[in-house]
Parts: sequence; structure tokens; C-alpha cells
Amino acid sequence: MAVLDDLSGFEFEDVMEDVFRNLGYENVRQADRTADEGRDVIMEEVVDGRRRAIIVECKHTGTVGRPVVQKLHSAIATFDFDGPKRGMVVTTGRFTNPAQEYADRLQQNDDPHPIELLDGDDIREIADEIGLDLYNGRIEILCDETLRPYDPAADVDAPVTEAFRDIENIEGADLPEPHSAVTFRPVVAVTADTNAVFETSVGVIHRINDRSRFVAHAERGQPQVADEDVATLVTENLHATVDLDTEQFGEVFDDVEERRFGQTQTEYKEWAVERLQQHHMTTVTYTGDNNVTYNKTCEPTRSDISVQSIEPVYLPEVRQTTELQEYTYPYEYYAAGPSRVTGEDGIHRCVHCDTSGVDETYTYCPNCGAIACTSHTKTERLEGEPVCTGCAVTERFALKTKYFYDEENLEAFREEYTEMPLHEKAMENKWLAGGSVAATLLLIVGLLVIGGII
Repeated sequence: MAVLDDLSGFEFEDVMEDVFRNLGYENVRQADRTADEGRDVIMEEVVDGRRRAIIVECKHTGTVGRPVVQKLHSAIATFDFDGPKRGMVVTTGRFTNPAQEYADRLQQNDDPHPIELLDGDDIREIADEIGLDLYNGRIEILCDETLRPYDPAADVDAPVTEAFRDIENIEGADLPEPHSAVTFRPVVAVTADTNAVFETSVGVIHRINDRSRFVAHAERGQPQVADEDVATLVTENLHATVDLDTEQFGEVFDDVEERRFGQTQTEYKEWAVERLQQHHMTTVTYTGDNNVTYNKTCEPTRSDISVQSIEPVYLPEVRQTTELQEYTYPYEYYAAGPSRVTGEDGIHRCVHCDTSGVDETYTYCPNCGAIACTSHTKTERLEGEPVCTGCAVTERFALKTKYFYDEENLEAFREEYTEMPLHEKAMENKWLAGGSVAATLLLIVGLLVIGGII
């Protein structure tokens, strides 16, 4: 983790904000960078039921002397907070002996504003313990918790077997074992409060008092807000995570892949704040004291938005593919134990047209392995079993098209048809045969003509 020393002062403050938030401190925020008055990070903790403020001085330097600690002690005393306060100095380097002695003396004398010192070795050790790693000069989120990629009470292939139950003419016992792959995709669950008041000369024209919770896909690049059903899957199962053990899951799935989060918690926080600013921005129409109508754009400032938590977790994306003769059927979903959100359903889809969805009827064709809708499923004349229009061989008998598995079946029916009495041949076109006597007579005459009898 030597690249910690390569960070700029501002980047180091970002890193420490991530570290403190992961350590469980609350309301972690940075002071104004242009005039921090000795306070780079401000946060809170609850001790014995009482909330206490912590003023943090971040020093990206080789050594930190006693004057820095003394200055922070004075800053703590003047910091406006209704409750106990303490301080902390963190550095990428080390503390001089006088600095350490001064902090020790405050502690020994039960000073109301004690100061804790953390040097570069302490920071690296803490980062390792809480699952943060330095990557390309930053502490990128690392996470070892995932939602369950399958239901431990059922076979891993159970979702595919369940999906095939809706397909007619195929039994679960006839299905081959699907190829299964899982990708552990990083997501973050963000909880934030937005509190803003917008006033003009006529008074308050708009208020925002909102708690937002949303889930974002957190791979490299711009985060993307997850769909509502995926977000619900994540938030409702955050309490039931398991260790991400790729070796263990490799015994269950054919392929296992783990993605990186790619960014720091501070970067996700900044993105979340910007998103909420845009989300809450609105134009308000009001009437001024002069009875003139005005339009005002109300957009919360960054200080109006407080990110309460950023909870990283892996979301398993499972892809199972089933090979049935000439066709491959993918079934892809996000998993959380027995719960799942389907992404791609290649089982409930006709291979011959755009018909798809679980509300349609589909039939399996044993001749070629196709799953087809009712418009593309026929009955094979010789065997009386389903066959799809994509593979069937056709020929017209008694003015009606018949469907066959192959040329062999067709030839067998030709021979059978030749030996049929006329009334049976007529019955091959049931629509006509079931109609009027005149229509039936016309059909028989037509058959006689075709047969060269008259």
C-alpha cells in the first residue's frame, strides 16, 4: 500500500472519509477545503448513549509535530457542538515524540478534549481490517459479502427446471443439466437525507424533507441506478449476506467471476449527492409582493444532502444455458437465495417469432428441440405428436396441409393415404368433411378427379 504516500492532500482527506465511514462513525463529512480552520473531517460517534463530535486533522506529510496537535486542541474548544468533543490527527507519515507526549498528557489528565493520533502504519492496518484497499492511488471499496447466489434448500438448477414446467410436451426429467455461471457484480445501497428550505421576500416557497434509499450498480465507470425490482431484491436481503468464497461457489457453478467496485466510497458519495440534487431540482411558481408572478428554480445545495450510509455488497448474476438439440436456451437472473429477479428468459420465447413472456403458451418440438408458440406448433400427422413449423416437412392431402417430422414419415403416410377408402381420405380435411353434404360430395369428387378415377 505504498501508493498511500502518492496521494495529494485532498485525496488523502477523501481516503480518510472512506475509512471513518467504514469504521462506523456517523455523519462523516469534510469541512470547507478553502478555509478548514484546522478541521479537515468532522464526524460523530455515540458513546454510552450520548453523541460526541470528533474533529479530525489530516496531514499528508512525513512528520507531524506538537504544534499541529496543539492547534487542533484549540480548534476543538471553539467548535460549536452541543455535547462532548474530542480530536484526532491522522497522517501518512509519523508523529514526533513531543507530539505523542502532548497527546498522551491530554489523555492522562482527563482533558475534556482528548486527541487520538493515527500514523501511516495505523491507517494501513485499519484499511486492511475493514476491507479497503489502495488501488491506483486510492482506497477502492473491497467487499467480501454477497447475497446468496442460489437457494441452499434446493438444487442450483431449480430455477431452470421451474421455468421449463410451463413448456408443454417436455418433462423435467428429460432436461439435460444446464451450464451454470455466476458473476458477482458489485452494488452499493445508498441512504441519504435531503433537507432544504427555499425562501424569497414573500417567505418560504418550497421545502424538501426526504430520506432516499436506492441501489446502484457499482462497476467501473459511471454508476447506474438499479431497477426498482433489483433494488428491492438487494435491500430486502442485506441482512442475509454470506462470505464471498469463490472456491466454494466454484464447486457449485461451472464458471465464477468476481468484479471490482472500481471507485472509492467518497466517489460514490459524490455521485449520489449530484444525483439527488438533480432529482430534487424543481421550478416553483409564486406571486411576489408586487403581485407579479415569478418562477424560481429550487435545487438543494451539497450541504443540504447528507449521505447516511453507503453499503457495498455483491449481487450474484446467474446465467444458466440449456442445450436442447439444435437450440440453446439462456435463463439469466439476479439471485438472493430463493428470491430472484429475471433478466433474460430465453425459455419463454418462440424461436420462430417475437412472441415471448410467461403468459403465452409454448410447446417443445422433440424433432428439432425448438420451443415454439401456438402459431408455430402443429401436430405431426403420422405420430400425432407436436412438431414446429420450422423443421416440419409439409404436403397437401385432401386439400389440407399436413406436417411431418421428416421425409420418411411423409413417405409412410403417402402409402397409408393411398390405401385409404374415399370417405377416410375425405376425413383428412375435417373442416370440409364436417360441413354440408354438398361440400363433402364436392370433396369426394375432387379426390376422384385427382386420383384419375373420373
